[in-house]
Amino acid sequence: MSELDGGLRARLVKVGVDLVSREGSGVLSLREIARRAGVSHGAPRRYFPTHQALLAAIAREGYLHLGQQVAELVGDDDADPYAQLLALGRLYVKFAQANRGMFELMFRHDLLRGNGMGLREASGPLFEVLVGLVTRARPTPPGGSAPSVVAGALWANLHGIAQLWLWGSLQTVVATDDVESLLRAALDAHLPRTTQPLTIHHTGAA
Repeated sequence: MSELDGGLRARLVKVGVDLVSREGSGVLSLREIARRAGVSHGAPRRYFPTHQALLAAIAREGYLHLGQQVAELVGDDDADPYAQLLALGRLYVKFAQANRGMFELMFRHDLLRGNGMGLREASGPLFEVLVGLVTRARPTPPGGSAPSVVAGALWANLHGIAQLWLWGSLQTVVATDDVESLLRAALDAHLPRTTQPLTIHHTGAA
């Protein structure tokens, strides 16, 4: 691919990112992106053979953006993993609120299933971060679920909180505007913080 072609491809993706950020994923047609990029409506087909391929390339930018924020947040390996997971939950909800159109696009199952434009390669490391934090926060007990399973369940919980919070559903049914309490409840459900009872050893008769 020539430098000119690469520049046009990047411009199409950038226009798509700007468009989804401003107007949501519903306006991301090939024709509209081409129009706003100042090229013919057939030009995107030279780089993205299908509409889904272009959408996946745009969604990949969302994962990279979220990944940068996550890396900055959980970069300290000596920090309390539970506290890091709680901060990660806050970041996830905040990202969803600030990037609603992109958040919806990133988790379209048809894009993820198709693995277009390296989307899984961009999203996979984020899940591995979650698995690592779960592993540190909760050593696997004998016969217990693997860290990846616990991380998957926790992610589903956090994603549900973020999505339902966007829709306003949770605020209505739980009668609270405090998302923090929901995040803590999710973590406690999957990663209970148990306290070992204090054992007193007697060294002699009273």
